[in-house]
Amino acid sequence: MVTKGPAAAFDRLYARHASSFTRQAFLLCGHRRLAERAVAHAFRLAWERWPEVARDRDPASWVRAATYEYALAPWHRLLPGRRHGDLRAVPPEDRVLLEALLSLPRTYRRSLLLHDGVGLGLPETAAETEATTRATACRVQHAREALSERLPRLADAPPEERGPLLNELLAGFAAGQPVRTRPAVYLRTASERGTRRRTWGALALVLGAVAAVTAASVLPV
Repeated sequence: MVTKGPAAAFDRLYARHASSFTRQAFLLCGHRRLAERAVAHAFRLAWERWPEVARDRDPASWVRAATYEYALAPWHRLLPGRRHGDLRAVPPEDRVLLEALLSLPRTYRRSLLLHDGVGLGLPETAAETEATTRATACRVQHAREALSERLPRLADAPPEERGPLLNELLAGFAAGQPVRTRPAVYLRTASERGTRRRTWGALALVLGAVAAVTAASVLPV
């Protein structure tokens, strides 16, 4: 069956970005399964709010922001086995880079990945992270300095060359990571099921409240 209309537009967006967003999420959180769940969550949310997302100036950035928010949510670290990530599954030559990234504060990590990894300019990075351009520039600079203390290749580079070098390192790391993504139709269906459950749940609460008020109104005084 040929997909048309909004579903086709969603599927194209998913096919174009799901794999790269999963790799980016892994760089942010260090957990493969959490990275996959972050992307699935973001795209389910996007389909649930598709009219809003479709009208956005950049739908991909909308989904990417939702992915990053989920991947960086601090409550994930409270779950068993989440604190140290999947570092053992990463090749030794890449483990140092991932460990260095995960040592950064979440805001630094996100700003650095968007600016030096994805290649956004400082104003675009600031907009996506809901910060000022000045604050974003400081985060990127401090993140580079922190990483240079742990990565000899970065430490040996002049400050003005650290951004392009990080872009190369992050791109090389991401390209070597395996990615699993579900079919777009699965996420659309899951999103629709979730919407129906919430709708029926809200309706049940309303009907229960009405029934309670009605019962109270007929009780003898």
